[in-house]
Amino acid sequence: MIKAKIIVDLGFGDSGKGITTDYFCKINKNSIVVRFSGGQQAGHNVKIGDISHIHSNYGSGTLRGYPSYFTEHCTIYPVTMFREYVILKNKGIDPKIWFHPLTMVTTPYDVAYNKVREKRLNHGSCGLGVGSTVDRNLNSGYKLYVIDISYPKIFNAKLNQIAKYYRSKLREDEFSDFDKYVSEESQYLNYSLSQLVFNTKSYDYLLSYENIIFEGSQGILLDMNHGIFPNVTYSNTTSKNALDVCNILNIENIQMYYITRCYQTRHGDGWMSNEGDITLINTQEEINEFNEWQKDFRVGEIDYDLLNYSYKVDSIY
Repeated sequence: MIKAKIIVDLGFGDSGKGITTDYFCKINKNSIVVRFSGGQQAGHNVKIGDISHIHSNYGSGTLRGYPSYFTEHCTIYPVTMFREYVILKNKGIDPKIWFHPLTMVTTPYDVAYNKVREKRLNHGSCGLGVGSTVDRNLNSGYKLYVIDISYPKIFNAKLNQIAKYYRSKLREDEFSDFDKYVSEESQYLNYSLSQLVFNTKSYDYLLSYENIIFEGSQGILLDMNHGIFPNVTYSNTTSKNALDVCNILNIENIQMYYITRCYQTRHGDGWMSNEGDITLINTQEEINEFNEWQKDFRVGEIDYDLLNYSYKVDSIY
C-alpha cells in the first residue's frame, strides 16, 4: 500500500521542513519528495555528514538521491533552478526532478515586477517572483507552464506577451528599475533553459513509489486564505493541495506531521504576536539572516494559541 506523509509548518515558516523531509527519506526507501506549494523561494537546509545544502528548487531528499516532483500548485524559475543544479553537481549530487505539465513558470518579468512592487509596498516578499507568477497565471490570460518550455516557438511568443503585460501595469517612475531587473535576469534565462531537462509526468507517476513525502512551504500563518493580511503568501500553505493530490490518486494511508520550532519566528514584515528579545542556543548553523528583500529574521517566545489556530485551520481540509 502506498503511504503518504504530509509535512506542514504551523507558524510563519522556517521550522525545519527540510530536515523533517530528509529524516523520512532516510527511514523510508523507494520514496519521492513532492513539493505542493510555493516555489523557488524555499530555503530548506539539510546537512548529511559534512555536506549541507539549502534546497530551493529541488526537494529536500536530493542529497540522499531521492527524486523531486513539483505539482501544478508550484512555481519554478529556470534561472535559479540551474544555479542550484550546478551547486548540487559540484557537491557530487545528480538531482532528479519531474514536473506536472501545469507547473507554473516564473520569468524575468515576474521577478522584475516583484522587485519593483516590493520596493514600493514593503510587503516582505523574497523578490523571486513567486507571487507575481501565481497572480499572472490565476488572474490573467498570460499563463506559462512547464509544458510550454518544450516548444520554444510557443514559449517565446508567450514570453513576449508577458513582457507587454507587465509593462502595462507599471507606473511611470517604475520603468527604469523594471528594465534594470529584467536585464539582470534575462541574460541567464536562455542558457539555463538549454542546460536543464524539464520532464513532465502526470500525478499517476507518483504511484510507482511506495512512499510519497509531501514537503510543505512556508507556514500556515502565511497562507493566502488564513494568514494575517496583508503580509501573506500567494499560496495554500495548509495541507489542502497535498490532500487534493492524494484524493486524485485514491491514496488513503496518509500521515500528517505538523512542525514548529520551540520559539516563534518570522522573516520579513508583518504581524507577530510575541516578538521580542529571547536568548537562543544551538543556533550556530542558522541559515536565516537579513537579506535585501525580506529584511530581518525575527524571533519571539512560542505562542500556543497560534499553533492551535493553525491546527484547527488545517483540520478544515
